[in-house]
Amino acid sequence: MTIKNKQWNTRNLILCAVFADLIAIGAYIKIPVPIVPFTLQFLFANLAGLLLGKKLGAISVAIYIAMGLIGIPVFTGGGGIGYIFRPTFGYIIGFMAGAWLTGFIAEKTKTPSSKRLLAAGFAGLGIVYLFGMSYYYIIANYYMNSPIGVWALILYGFILAVPGDIAICFTSAVLAKRLIPIVKGSQL
Repeated sequence: MTIKNKQWNTRNLILCAVFADLIAIGAYIKIPVPIVPFTLQFLFANLAGLLLGKKLGAISVAIYIAMGLIGIPVFTGGGGIGYIFRPTFGYIIGFMAGAWLTGFIAEKTKTPSSKRLLAAGFAGLGIVYLFGMSYYYIIANYYMNSPIGVWALILYGFILAVPGDIAICFTSAVLAKRLIPIVKGSQL
């Protein structure tokens, strides 16, 4: 392994750790809206994919998930292995899949346009909701024996929550457009 490869690996490790920490911090930044809690986790998971690419973005979220599952209270409701039985854990898994897809779309070109970044963010958002709502339905209906109907799930798990996440997609596209040259060109 050459010195250059060591620096590159160190740089990537640092970036992954920074984004894992940002996602954890985002879990505790709560925007008060009625009915559905709104945090900034998705913003940082989305930015991880946009800025770091599919592999490192997904690794960042995986580190965040691992931190929470070993008991570090980085999730909105704490941490621990038991968190996998909470209905909202699917959204957290969705963050990882969403970061991968977001990165996959964004890294198709060296300097992605704002349109591409926005489309990547929306694709990642779709994956987060697909994982989150599916998991919620399965855990609530078959594990917790607390049935929720499809329409109630769509209302509470999507319609009431998605406006803030749409705003996050626009915000992350703007931020990524400005930050990509810095992140890609930085030498840590």
